[in-house]
Amino acid sequence: MSESITLHPTAEAIRQDWRLAARLIDHTLLKPDATRVQVSKLCAEAAEYGFCSVMVNPSNIAQCKAELAGSGVLVGTVIGFPLGATTSTAKLAEAVDALRLGADELDMVINVGALKSGDRDLVQMEMQSLARMAHRGGAILKTIIEACLLTTEEKILVCQLAAAAEVDFVKTSTGFAASGATVGDVSLMRGVVGPKIGVKAAGGIRISADLLAMVAAGANRIGASASVAMVRELGAK
Repeated sequence: MSESITLHPTAEAIRQDWRLAARLIDHTLLKPDATRVQVSKLCAEAAEYGFCSVMVNPSNIAQCKAELAGSGVLVGTVIGFPLGATTSTAKLAEAVDALRLGADELDMVINVGALKSGDRDLVQMEMQSLARMAHRGGAILKTIIEACLLTTEEKILVCQLAAAAEVDFVKTSTGFAASGATVGDVSLMRGVVGPKIGVKAAGGIRISADLLAMVAAGANRIGASASVAMVRELGAK
């Protein structure tokens, strides 16, 4: 597995070196009105601070790949975003196009309604199909479970399905629902998937104390738009 999946510094280590925090961050811009100038700024900041990736809408993949060439920063995008209720065929088509454009990471929203209806086969099939496609293309798949919409039992179930589908990360939230990441959800997800699958905390993480709390709970990737402010709080100039 690559460093992007396995890197898991402690909160104390991060306090000593802000660069460890930077390597956990998906620097995120998913607003529907994001302009090319804003995307360029996102890329410049990611390269300057050494963030793990930029996370952008699919239409911005090509721009980010060009602007981040040679920087070491990965380019991630979203699939079935933000509701997860598109068809499986549509999600696969989105993934094919994203990989064609050069995406390194795919963050797919599960079909929450299907999960809550008991259709675990559809939920697992989507994850497995996209994970296999991503891996064939040299990319990784993160599964967004939208934890704020799920019961504890549903959170446990979808994490078990994700592990069986061989996804690379389970992710708390889109950031577009009623609430985002919580320490409790991150801890639960880490406990279910174990040490070999990543846990991404996203949604509402705006200050370094939030980041440190999520890492202490078991997150080894952080999705945030306030990335620069957080690493500066931790000592970056």
